[in-house]
Amino acid sequence: MSQPALQNIMTHKRLSIAPMIDWTTTDYRFFARLFNPHTYLYTEMISTGAILHGNTDRLLRFDSSEHPLVLQLGGADISEMTQCAIEAQKRGFDEVNINVGCPSDRVQHNKIGACLMAEPDTVASLVRHMQAEVDIPVTVKHRIGIDEYDSYQFMKNFVEASAEAGCQRFIVHARIAWLKGLSPKENREIPPLRYEDVYRLKQEMPELQIEINGGIDSVEQIKTHLQQVDGVMIGRAAYHNPYLLAEAMQLWGEHPPSREQILEQLYPYLEQQVANGEPLTSIARHLLGLFQGLPGARKWRQALSGKQQLTVAEIKAAGDATLELIESSKQQD
Repeated sequence: MSQPALQNIMTHKRLSIAPMIDWTTTDYRFFARLFNPHTYLYTEMISTGAILHGNTDRLLRFDSSEHPLVLQLGGADISEMTQCAIEAQKRGFDEVNINVGCPSDRVQHNKIGACLMAEPDTVASLVRHMQAEVDIPVTVKHRIGIDEYDSYQFMKNFVEASAEAGCQRFIVHARIAWLKGLSPKENREIPPLRYEDVYRLKQEMPELQIEINGGIDSVEQIKTHLQQVDGVMIGRAAYHNPYLLAEAMQLWGEHPPSREQILEQLYPYLEQQVANGEPLTSIARHLLGLFQGLPGARKWRQALSGKQQLTVAEIKAAGDATLELIESSKQQD
């Protein structure tokens, strides 16, 4: 696909960063935004109980730079999910997403995540009631199947139910989830990817916005998928190697920021977080992949890891040293 064609396509298509528990916190999302202003960012999956009965202000805080930003909810109770959707809109989230993909044992007994694929009417009811109360879009992220319900038709029936209830955007993890016998990590790796099922869903339901998720870790793969579907969602690849997001700027015909520019924009944020009483050690873990694959990457990770305390000055020193090492390596080449 030519560059002008890609630029034109990206006015109608999406690149997004998957919701990842313990990873897509507001600190990571701020960091991710520095690489690419166009990507859609997702919160971690947050349960309705945590929002309604926990520290809501802290759970739902975000920096204004994070837009467009989607709140992903975990739950199955219509009243609670609707209350949380209303709260999401009130606080300025751009969309709310229903998690129908998490395979964790811990959430199944609360009817959260992938187990809900077996209850398409329940998910459709959630969509219908939530969308009736908010103006922002309500979307669904799901698998292509669960356990023995692994046929294409099963997935299509599930999507049709929520589409009839008003959902227009589906983010499809192109693997089934095995709810018995596999860990969440294994469920991200062992069930085979079936991208063709997602492509077929878009072909047969062209009126819907269909995004694809699962095993995507390069700009070339993103380009390939965008020829078939309406969006691409990247998960762990965007966390471990966030500069992939900068490289994806070519999709919009724009030049990526340098790592030095990213650090220059990051330091004031870190200083503000210190002033707010936030420990830098918990924030620094999100920064470890900045120099992935480059000279000095290991020293950068070592400088930011395993410390009881960390200062902005120490992070700056590590950043400067790594940038110098990279520049020196270029000159030697």
